[in-house]
Amino acid sequence: MNQEPNFLANVREELKNGRRWLDRTIVLACACAAGLCVVAFTLMADAAFELFMHIYHWRGGWAVLVWMPAVTVAVVWATRRWAPGAAGSGIPQVMTALDPALDANQRGRFVSLWLSFAKIVLASAGFLAGLSIGREGPSVQVAAGVMHHALRWFDPRSGITAHALLVAGGAAGIAAAFNAPLAGVVFAIEELSRKMESRSSGVIITAIVLAGLMGVSVFGNLSYFGRIKVPRLDWDALLPGLAVALACGVLGGLFAKLLAASLTGRTERMSRLRARFPLRFAACGALVVAVIGLVTGGATFGAGSEAVKHMLAGQADVPALYVTLKFIATWLSAWLGVPGGIFAPSLSIGAGVGHNVSVLLGTDIGPALIAMGMAAFLAAVTQAPLTAFIIVMEMVDGHAMVLSLMAAAMLASLVSRMLARPLYETLAMAMLHNLAPPPAVDPAPPAPR
Repeated sequence: MNQEPNFLANVREELKNGRRWLDRTIVLACACAAGLCVVAFTLMADAAFELFMHIYHWRGGWAVLVWMPAVTVAVVWATRRWAPGAAGSGIPQVMTALDPALDANQRGRFVSLWLSFAKIVLASAGFLAGLSIGREGPSVQVAAGVMHHALRWFDPRSGITAHALLVAGGAAGIAAAFNAPLAGVVFAIEELSRKMESRSSGVIITAIVLAGLMGVSVFGNLSYFGRIKVPRLDWDALLPGLAVALACGVLGGLFAKLLAASLTGRTERMSRLRARFPLRFAACGALVVAVIGLVTGGATFGAGSEAVKHMLAGQADVPALYVTLKFIATWLSAWLGVPGGIFAPSLSIGAGVGHNVSVLLGTDIGPALIAMGMAAFLAAVTQAPLTAFIIVMEMVDGHAMVLSLMAAAMLASLVSRMLARPLYETLAMAMLHNLAPPPAVDPAPPAPR
């Protein structure tokens, strides 16, 4: 028979193992450091975008036609020269680093303390350029790099692995970026580890809690978009809700398919052009994003959070083609090779879909449809419906809409899977493929004499 735990004996065992407590202290310190890095990144990105908006409002905004290509070229050049592993979202890099076949040197090409620092600086510069990017995906790579750096300080017998630290860091990055601790836990299970091991669950929860506390201590314990006022949803909301979920599923699937094709080189002619002239490609793409921003009165610049807040508040000041133009601006911004994510722009596109359906059908449940659109489009792009609906639920304090958000996210994700493969998984597989050495060629047999 199994003996009952001896409380006093267990306490004495814990207290006399100093090395174990040192390892735990290192985890706590790195989790706090990861949260502070995400906070610093948030402050830098917000300050950079605020400066860009000052430039946009200066003398009618035409200066952005020069400013955006110039800054984008500088960011792409610096990224390619000093931190190529920092380009893009950051989530595929962390997923690639989780591959058990990689050695320490290969893993360092995707997550490291240097890449975390470079990601913060270069992604903030992307906001300074006014590109349609987000900071949530980069926050995953930033926090994962900080947590992974702790591996060198642990006792080899501690049982704390690189896999556990990377998953904990990625989850902490989501939790701190969105002020959504539940989303951090689900993201760790759904996107990174695919399962929660008992040995690493403590490290993951600790990282999420402490990183989240760092964010709360600076920004306060507030919902990102405030608390939406949702009227009672009845059967009259079924048709508008289905329209939002299906539209977001199709658009999100096409967006993921287009982005995967662009970033993995499946568009051969444009990919060759981008590889041969990366700086000219970045300048031309940034110029197109600048023109789109001018046409929309600045609505498509940056992550799109302000546009979402206006839509939730009932201020219909976004242009009629906001969804289409934000879609194009986000795709181009991601294709240029700058460090930046797609989470926040995806939320703004989904919000635009919900807003359009609300206006088209003349319903009085606009805020609910906007929230459902946010969850649905993010779920369609990432094909991670649980993470998507929990993120939106925590960002709008929408606990009363749990079932509606969950249904919209699941339906949109199902539609997206009929159109495209999972985006982050596809990008991670491409990164692993690029790491693999070319197959050996057997020497030709000697010619007969």
